[in-house]
Amino acid sequence: MTETTSAPASAPPAAGTGPRRSYAKSAADESLEDYSLRYAPHSFRRWSPLSVASTALGGIAYLADYAIGAGIVMSYGFTNALAAILAAAVVIFLTGIPIARACAANGVDMDLLTRGSGFGYFGSTLTSLVYASFTFIFFALEGSIMAQAFHEVLHIPLPVGYLLTTLIVIPIVFKGMSWIAKVQAWTQPVWLLGLVAPFVVLAFHSPEVFGAFTHFGGTGGVGSGFTLLGFGLGTGVALSLIAQIGEQADYLRFMPQRTPENRRRWDLAVLAAGPGWVVIGAVKQLGGALLAFAALGAVGETRALEPIAPYVESLRPWLGAAALPVAGLFVIVSQVKINSTNAYSGSLSWSNFFSRLTHRHPGRVWYIFLNCGIALLLMEMNMFSALGSLLGFYSNVAIAWIGAVTADLVINKPLGLSPKYIEFKRAHLHAVNPAGFGAMCVAAAVSIAAFFGWFGVYAEAFSPFIALALAMALSPLIAWATKGRYYLARPNPEAGATDTTDTRACTICEGSYEVPDTAHCPYHEGTICSLCCSLDADCHDVCTKGAKGTAGPVQLGMPTVGG
Repeated sequence: MTETTSAPASAPPAAGTGPRRSYAKSAADESLEDYSLRYAPHSFRRWSPLSVASTALGGIAYLADYAIGAGIVMSYGFTNALAAILAAAVVIFLTGIPIARACAANGVDMDLLTRGSGFGYFGSTLTSLVYASFTFIFFALEGSIMAQAFHEVLHIPLPVGYLLTTLIVIPIVFKGMSWIAKVQAWTQPVWLLGLVAPFVVLAFHSPEVFGAFTHFGGTGGVGSGFTLLGFGLGTGVALSLIAQIGEQADYLRFMPQRTPENRRRWDLAVLAAGPGWVVIGAVKQLGGALLAFAALGAVGETRALEPIAPYVESLRPWLGAAALPVAGLFVIVSQVKINSTNAYSGSLSWSNFFSRLTHRHPGRVWYIFLNCGIALLLMEMNMFSALGSLLGFYSNVAIAWIGAVTADLVINKPLGLSPKYIEFKRAHLHAVNPAGFGAMCVAAAVSIAAFFGWFGVYAEAFSPFIALALAMALSPLIAWATKGRYYLARPNPEAGATDTTDTRACTICEGSYEVPDTAHCPYHEGTICSLCCSLDADCHDVCTKGAKGTAGPVQLGMPTVGG
C-alpha cells in the first residue's frame, strides 16, 4: 500500500483537502482481496444461499478427521472414542449456531465478529493469531497426508511432497472466493464417491469388521469399557476442531440478505454450512477410526494412523492393484479442497493481524505465502507424529476464544449487557474490552495449567471443558461488573443498519462504500471507510480519545445478530 504524507495529529487536514490514500493493485482489486479486512457489501454477495453453503461445506473434505478419529480410538478404545466424538460434536454444533448466524446476517468474518463481541479493536488481535494458528496447523496436517499419498503412489520423497502440496493450492486461493467456489463444485462428485467407496467395500467383503469394531479396546490396554479419563482426553482432541467455525464464517459472510422469500433456504443453508459441518465431521472421525481398525493387522498401528494406508486396504478386495492410485486420487482431491480453505482463511487472519499492528495492507494475497510458508515448515518438522498432543493443547485456547464470543451472542446481547448489534469499526471501539478478552485469557490460562497437570489427572483430562465453562461464565460477569461500558468508545448513530445498500464516499481513498462499512471521522472531518480508518496512523484515535469506559451499552438500530 502506498500513501501520501499526512499532517500530524495536532494539525488535522481540512475536509476535502487532506491526503489521499491509494492501494497497491493486489489490495485494490476486490476480486483478489474479497473484502479481507472489511464488511462484505450486499453488492458483492451475489451467490445464492445454496452456492455459498456448497462452497463452505466443500472445505470440510479434510482427512485429518480420519487421523483424529483413528488416534482417539487407538488410544482410548471404541466406547470412549464414540462418547468423546459425539460430545465434542454437540459442543461444536451448539456454539457454532449463533456465530454462523451472526456472520451471515452481518456480512462479517470471524475477526470482525470477535471485535464486536467483547474483545475490542486490539483485543481481537490475539484471536487473529489463534485463528491463524488453526489454519496453518491444519494446513500442515492435511499437507502431510497429501504428501503421504504422493509418497505411496508416485514414490516422491516426503520433503518434496510437502513442497508440492503447498504449491498446488496457491493459484486457487490467489483468486479468492470466485475460484475456490468453482474448485469446490467441480471436485465435489469425485470426493463424495471416494468418501463412501471404502465403507461399501467393507460392508460387502468384511461385514464382521463393524461388529468387532464396537468391542475394540484400543492398542494401549485401556479396554473396551467407558472410562472418565479416556472420555475426557479423547474429547479434548476432538474439540480442537472447534475453530473450524471460523473457516465456515469466512464463506458465510457472503450469504445474501435474508428476506421473507428466501428465509427458509437461508436458515437451512446457514445451519448446514455453519455448525452443520461437525455432523459430517463426526461421521468421518468414526469412519476413519473404523478403517484404521480394519487395516490394523495388515499395516500396523503407525501406518493405520495415516489415512491413505487404511483406505487402500479397504479398497483392495475389489480393486486389487488399482486400489493405490484410486486412493491417491481421493486423498489429493480431498486435501486440495480443504487446504484451499485453510490458505484462504489464513490469509484473511494474517491480514487482520498485521493491518492493526503496522497500519499497512499490501493485500490479502501476500499473506497466502506467509501462511503456506509456516505450514510447510511444520510439515518439514514432522508435526504429524505429535498430532494428539498438539491438538489437545491447542483446543484449550481455541475453546476459550469461541466460548467467550458465544457467551456474548447468546447471553450478553439478549440481556442488554452489550450492544444488540456487531460493532467492528475502529472508530467506535475501545482498544481492549475486558468482557471477552479478559474472559478468554483467564479461561485459557486456567485450562492450560490444568492441561499440564497442575490440578490433577481429571482436571487435565477435562481441561477443554474448564476453558469453555470459564469463558462463558466470565464474559457476562465481567460485562455486568463493568456495566458494558467497554463495548463502545462512542455511540454509532447508524447502529445495526446492515440491510441498507446506500453508499458513501470515503474522504481518504475516495472510494464508495455501503453505510455499515463507514464512520464519521472527526480528524479528517468527513466519512471514512473502515479500511482507511484501520490503516490511519496519524489520527492517534482522536475520535475515541479520552473514552475510558464512558459509553454504556448502546442499543441503537435493529438487533441483527441472529438475522
